[in-house]
Amino acid sequence: NPYAGLVSHLRATWLSGKTRPMEYRVAQLEALGRFLDEKKQDILEATALDMGKPSFEAYFTEILLCKNELNDTLNNLCHWMKDEHVDKNLVTQLDSAFIRKDPYGVVLIIAPWNYPIHLFLVPLIGAIAAGNCVIIKPSETTKNTERLVAETLTCYLDNDCFAVVTAGVEETTRLLENKFDYIFFTGTPSVGRIIMTAAAKHLTPVTLELGGKNPCYVSDTCDVQNVARRVAWGRFFNAGQTCIAPDYVLCTVEMQEKLMPALREAITEFFGSNPQESPDFGRIVGDKQFRRIRALLRSGRVAIGGQTDEKERYIAPTVLADVLPSDPAMQEEIFGPILPIVVIANMDEAIDFINARPRPLAIYAFSCDSKVVNQVLERTSSGGFCGNDTLMHVTLTSLPFGGIGNSGLGKYHGKFTFDTFTHHRGCLHRNMGLEALNALRYPPYSQQKQGLLTTTFEIKRKGMCTLL
Repeated sequence: NPYAGLVSHLRATWLSGKTRPMEYRVAQLEALGRFLDEKKQDILEATALDMGKPSFEAYFTEILLCKNELNDTLNNLCHWMKDEHVDKNLVTQLDSAFIRKDPYGVVLIIAPWNYPIHLFLVPLIGAIAAGNCVIIKPSETTKNTERLVAETLTCYLDNDCFAVVTAGVEETTRLLENKFDYIFFTGTPSVGRIIMTAAAKHLTPVTLELGGKNPCYVSDTCDVQNVARRVAWGRFFNAGQTCIAPDYVLCTVEMQEKLMPALREAITEFFGSNPQESPDFGRIVGDKQFRRIRALLRSGRVAIGGQTDEKERYIAPTVLADVLPSDPAMQEEIFGPILPIVVIANMDEAIDFINARPRPLAIYAFSCDSKVVNQVLERTSSGGFCGNDTLMHVTLTSLPFGGIGNSGLGKYHGKFTFDTFTHHRGCLHRNMGLEALNALRYPPYSQQKQGLLTTTFEIKRKGMCTLL
């Protein structure tokens, strides 16, 4: 196997204990900070070349949010790493019971192309903070960013502990044949199944950050202009190539009529009368992806946009009206600048529509009535939820980010990333003396011993508490 030597080298380093001291972890994390600072312009240029990513969007997602994750981790690492002491029973009162935060070992991070820096760097921050050695596999689809990462990241990190592998599908398949102690993958559910199958051969735990069709329910009681701006921003950010973008709108026919002019106004406000000329609207990443998304325009009727330019891989910000559940745009995650509107009769029908489909990565609900938003939250299931806005929940390092069911497995961001890459090791350190206390559990057994054993080990139920 072409990668066996690399994995063995990293495992030998990890076994040496090099990555365990806090000082070492902090030094490597600070080096990542220098990478972001010193290569900021290169990152903006590479993402612009790869997918026409506006510099504002690239700075926000690839630089600023990554710096936030980094600084949050550096601010709290000392606390996160400490042993966590836990409650004890009567027998172990004089002993030490704690959770030790151990690194897994050698971990693999496989990143996608849509946020090619952010989606490898944020997991990497947590993996380093937890004391692991890491192999990073950036996406081969965004060639310029892949080259930048491969050529420069290794200049900042310790090459005995961290490596970048550039690989296509064939090479990644060979890479996955090796035994890793943890695999973190971001991508599609179909590839997620392949990753999970490969991991199962070694009983390797995984985090799968996948996608899905994120519903956006808009009630009849809302500020239509505000909804239009927030939905348009979330849908057309990064030209729609965002795993948590609102994938389709559910609303009544009356709301569709109100929403359409408001969406048209918001799109013009954001990108001008000709979005193709706007410096603030990106492009589709590749020809294959462009052709797939363009084919989805045959759904419903094009109410706004619909223009395409294959040479530029440009698809205009598009809104499709009167889309049927059987239309092509409703059969797969769109992952492009197309927003279908599906008409429903009321909130109950919207909730039934959502629950009849695989659980999404995010659900959005808009209403001036907080009870409506809470109803959607209470009666549905998804990786994350955001009421009266889109995407913004992902900006908080205090919230876990991840899917459920078809949209993924596991969570990260902030301390959740550290915990993901940490083995929580239950530990009990007992006193060598005081043997008389242990006599209760030793044979020969008796009714008296059983009674005393119950008294010392039993956890009694407390009074009922009421959730307010």
